[in-house]
Amino acid sequence: MNWFRRAALPLVLGALLLPSYAGAQSPGGVKIISPPPGSVKPSGSWSVGARAGDFVFVGGMRGVDPATGTLVDGEEARIRQMFLNMKAVAEAEGATLQDAVRLTVFVTDVTRHRAIVNKVQAELWGQGPYPPRTVLEVRKLDQDDIAEVDGTFYAPVKK
Repeated sequence: MNWFRRAALPLVLGALLLPSYAGAQSPGGVKIISPPPGSVKPSGSWSVGARAGDFVFVGGMRGVDPATGTLVDGEEARIRQMFLNMKAVAEAEGATLQDAVRLTVFVTDVTRHRAIVNKVQAELWGQGPYPPRTVLEVRKLDQDDIAEVDGTFYAPVKK
């Protein structure tokens, strides 16, 4: 078991420390995405996104105003900002909303907030097609927020 600890410890420490090196690339080719200008900044030990090959993974985005770092007022405006924050990270890596492969939306009241998510998503994506999406009700989000989204995007690496 001692050999396992010696072998696993560097891997675990590397995984824990990698987010602090935004823009760094792991030996396996995963690149941690730095927050693009004008976008939200991580408030803890997480990164706004990562690129692995031709895929961009955007971390959980909420309705935080990038300029003030505070939640946007109003449910619809906050949910719109949540999607715009995700969009900014995806665009920094060459993806558009139409390049979304999968979305997961977390809401604190699915009956109330799913309709707003649908409305805002229709505004941002137009008439579709819409990416596959899961909406999950959760008990609580950070700062007592109402919604959070993460997404996976296809954005081939420019050669």
